[in-house]
Amino acid sequence: MSTRVLDRRDYVLVHIRTDDGSEGLGYTYVGTGGGRVAALSVTDLLAPVLLGTDPGDIAALWERMYHETLLTGRRGVVVRAMSAIDIALWDLAAKSKGVPLGVLLGGTQKPLPAYASGGYYRPDDGPWADAVVREIAANRDQGFRDHKIKVGGLPIAEDAERVGAAVASLGPDGRLALDCNNAYRTVAEAREAIRYFEAAAGERGLWWVEEPLSPEDVDGHARLVDSVRSPIATGEIHQTRWEFRDLLQKRAADILQPDAGVLGGVTEWMRVARAAETFSVPVAPHWHANLHVHLAAATPNCATIEFFALEKDIFNFERLLRVETRLTTEDGHVVVPDRPGLGIEWDDEVVSRFALPA
Repeated sequence: MSTRVLDRRDYVLVHIRTDDGSEGLGYTYVGTGGGRVAALSVTDLLAPVLLGTDPGDIAALWERMYHETLLTGRRGVVVRAMSAIDIALWDLAAKSKGVPLGVLLGGTQKPLPAYASGGYYRPDDGPWADAVVREIAANRDQGFRDHKIKVGGLPIAEDAERVGAAVASLGPDGRLALDCNNAYRTVAEAREAIRYFEAAAGERGLWWVEEPLSPEDVDGHARLVDSVRSPIATGEIHQTRWEFRDLLQKRAADILQPDAGVLGGVTEWMRVARAAETFSVPVAPHWHANLHVHLAAATPNCATIEFFALEKDIFNFERLLRVETRLTTEDGHVVVPDRPGLGIEWDDEVVSRFALPA
């Protein structure tokens, strides 16, 4: 990616079981390591808080988990583990009503706009500009008009060449977003890079520029919002409504990118999305399209959903799912599953093959 090499991904899968045998499924992504740490956070820190409670009292359980782990959590892997549990509780709640999660939250099952994400730096892909042109052509063949590629992993001039080539291959109504993965160390460096990329994009402009700075540099993102033409997006690593409050109050993002697997689950994601709506800021959730398609269905200010085709082997979570429960697309939109809950089921054989020993 822009700043790190990805050679594996760790996921934590959570099962919530009730006395009557009902089961909810949740999950989160914890990076290229840390799966065992997150699993221990579930079993040792959080599960004891839930035993014997009412699984339908989801908001109260969120507060209970958060406050019981104040000394060990508040951010980081413990909140990611909380996210997986909260997602499982919502999956259980929707299954108990026999409806998709998006319907339970107040949405419908109409297809929702999505964009094709990718543009990673793969060393075997040949010349960088040619690689993004080929990928965008493949995205368009799958029905997508909007796209996102990485920047920040090459010198600015070389990345600008990739941006120019990508924009030229978009088609008449396509849009291009750029993901920096926190690549730039200062506001001045980020501003210079963005202006290069804007020049390369020409009159078409850029849909947004994502995470140009460290997530801790909220003030720096606010300065970029006020000093470049392109919308600034951030939020994928931020956790809990309190961090998003700072982003909103300081107007540090034109677009928020909350991730329910990171920030605290469905409960906290919906709080953040409603807060963003109050500030007239759109949301474009990061990753986890299988989950976010449900949340977007019930969120009027959700602009788009990030989608990775499985064959790109980037968002490889769907390898763990039974084929018939993987997310489907049509004409650049993602389809809300019609199955109850999240609508996913593990492929037990594949999960067992990839499981890390305890």
